[in-house]
Amino acid sequence: MYIRKILFAVLFLIVGTVSAGVKIENWITADGAKVYFVENHNLPMIDISVSFKAGSARDSLKNSGTASFTNHLMLLGSGGIDEVSLANQFTDIGAQLDSSFDRDKSSFSLRTLSEKKDIAVKLFNQVLHKPDFNENVITREKKRYYASIRQGETEPSSIASKAFMKAIYGNHPYASPESGTVSTLESIKRSDLKSFYSNYYLSNHLSIVIVGDVDLNAAKEIAEKISLGLPNNPKASFYPEVQITEPQEIKISHPSTQAHLYYGGPVVKRGDPDFFPLYVGNYILGGGGFVSRLTGEVREKKGLVYSVYSYFMPMLELGPFQVGLQTKKDQIDEALALVKKTVKDFIQNGPTEKELQAAKSNMIGGFPLRLDSNKKIIEYISMMAFYNYPLDYLDTFADQVNAVTVQKIKAAFQKRVDMNKFSTVIVGIE
Repeated sequence: MYIRKILFAVLFLIVGTVSAGVKIENWITADGAKVYFVENHNLPMIDISVSFKAGSARDSLKNSGTASFTNHLMLLGSGGIDEVSLANQFTDIGAQLDSSFDRDKSSFSLRTLSEKKDIAVKLFNQVLHKPDFNENVITREKKRYYASIRQGETEPSSIASKAFMKAIYGNHPYASPESGTVSTLESIKRSDLKSFYSNYYLSNHLSIVIVGDVDLNAAKEIAEKISLGLPNNPKASFYPEVQITEPQEIKISHPSTQAHLYYGGPVVKRGDPDFFPLYVGNYILGGGGFVSRLTGEVREKKGLVYSVYSYFMPMLELGPFQVGLQTKKDQIDEALALVKKTVKDFIQNGPTEKELQAAKSNMIGGFPLRLDSNKKIIEYISMMAFYNYPLDYLDTFADQVNAVTVQKIKAAFQKRVDMNKFSTVIVGIE
């Protein structure tokens, strides 16, 4: 669900620019939706992605799962057409419909042959504008959610992840499991889903991305059709600000063969000026796989784990910095101590110049491969549109990475990464 956590956008009126060889046109529809368009006639295909600020951060702790369930149900019947008939209509024209969901956003995507775009967009609009939230489907799908949730309650990685987010976010909506709990889902009614849709599936909180075999005028027409008639609320609230909680150390027994460790806390949100020093620095610390500092210290030197990682997950509000690993139960204390020592040393001293140059080479060298298909392009630009980062991000990526220095990494980590505020969750103790 996370595409390197580095994708951004801004809001302009009909501004065209070139990003890493990708010409992006962007504008705002009459109903306030942001649109990003890339014309590409290499294949007779059109990809459309739409994202709403309707993620699980819209839930309260008492109704968690409402946002996810709304997203899920929107694909299962609309405009009085049942889910089977709706799916068949997409299949009959060779179109693909999908959705995705996370704490920040609810997204839907359409892939269609360009010659079928009119009927495909009409069907897509029906899904976005006229969800049925059928009572029988709600009852059936709740049972599927219950089964998935209960299965997760037996898995150490799922238990650890949920406990970690609760520990570091407290009463903030980011703390809630995205799919909710059995008890919260049981209380969700059809009226709750309809209300959630009306309150948060807003044209003025919508980003639309169109990539493929269509010209600018046709793209404008498609975007207007998608946004026209959706709920609109210029005074709609944004997500609440994250308040840092008191650090916790949570240990949960589990009959797993290994102990699962999560360590970290909220650190950075989208648009942070320290993003690139943090991003490059983390590649060296724990994001670069087998060449990372944590791997060298915890795996190679001590043999405590097969893999260990760290990452920053910037979100609309403060997202987490997290270190994760699995190890033998009798080694968990040693592994945690070594993780803390390695992170502390990195904060104090930063990387070596050799580590920095190797990281820059790997990051810049691999970047063009992320834009070698329409699917990858639309994934990037969709994230750009949603998170309001500079439109020239793709063009300036190499320059931004090259501009990072050892001193900038040290300064960013010392400013942003406070281990005294970090929580620890271990699942799998005896």
